[in-house]
Amino acid sequence: MAEIDTIRCSSCGATNRVPREKLAQGLTPKCGRCKQPLAAAAASPLIVTDATFAAEVERSPLPVLVDAWAAWCGPCRMIAPAIDELAAELAGQVRVAKLNVDENPATAGRFDIRSIPTLLVIAGGREVDRIVGVQPKHAIRARLERFVASTRR
Repeated sequence: MAEIDTIRCSSCGATNRVPREKLAQGLTPKCGRCKQPLAAAAASPLIVTDATFAAEVERSPLPVLVDAWAAWCGPCRMIAPAIDELAAELAGQVRVAKLNVDENPATAGRFDIRSIPTLLVIAGGREVDRIVGVQPKHAIRARLERFVASTRR
């Protein structure tokens, strides 16, 4: 049986089932409802705001890694390339989102983000893990693997 990834359409919000082998072939999937191209299987981090957080993160069928950051934060800039790489490597298995805490204080306050960078793992609409500070990519990936494995069952 083929491995299936679920990708949420950014145009209409429909959840689409896409065979992982087709993504590996470089094919661009289209939404089954509105026929718009699906955003490259979220190969780059999605920018979320106070207004879009619930729809894009909390209602996601996939686990979401949220990078809480700020433009002035040196450690945030250090970890950004690893976050971008994880978004591409785990596309279709984990969504990766970026939340600028200076521009979105309501969400940052709601999750009690007091230090940045903070990485939140949201699954099933709730926070299931938190990583504070700069961590190597392999350590972040190892923490995410637990949640990727649980969504495949």
